[in-house]
Amino acid sequence: PVLDTEDAWVSVEGPVSIVELALEQKRIHYPLVEHQFVLCTVLYAIMRLSLKGVKPLSLFDSKGKNAFFKDLTSIQLLPSGDMDPNMLSIRQQFLLKVVSAAVQTLCSSQKDKEVSEEEYFPFEKGKNWPTLAADLAQYLQVSEDLVRRHYVCELYSYGMDHLGEE
Repeated sequence: PVLDTEDAWVSVEGPVSIVELALEQKRIHYPLVEHQFVLCTVLYAIMRLSLKGVKPLSLFDSKGKNAFFKDLTSIQLLPSGDMDPNMLSIRQQFLLKVVSAAVQTLCSSQKDKEVSEEEYFPFEKGKNWPTLAADLAQYLQVSEDLVRRHYVCELYSYGMDHLGEE
C-alpha cells in the first residue's frame, strides 16, 4: 500500500512508526492460523469439559501434525479434502463426546442447584458448547447435521425436552 505523508512529517527524526513496522512484517498464511485455531479449540474443549482418553493429535493426519510446528508466515501443506474414513470416525467420536459432556455438565448443574449455563461457566458467557462443536465439525470435515442430531438426542435423554424441541 502507498502511504501519503505530509511534508512536515518527512523531516521528523525518531523511532520508526508503527505503520511502517507493520508493513515490513511478513504476511501470515491464514489457513495455517485456522489450523492452529482448531487445535486450540480442541485442547480447550478437552480441558474445560474434562474429557478423558482423548488424544488431540490423533484428530489430525501427518500433514496436519507437521503444520503445527511451522512458522505462521510459511506456506505449508495442509490436509486436503480427501480424508481417511478412520480419521473421520475418530473426529466424529470426539465431537459427539464434546456434545455429550456439555449436556451432561449443564444438566447435572441444573439438577443440583438450578444454576444456569452462564453461572456454571462464568468466564464463558454466551459460549454454547454444542454450537461450538457443530462449528468445529466444519473444520474437521464431519457432518454438522450429525452433531446437531446428537445434541437433540442428548437433550431428550436428559429430560430437557423443551430445549430438544427448539
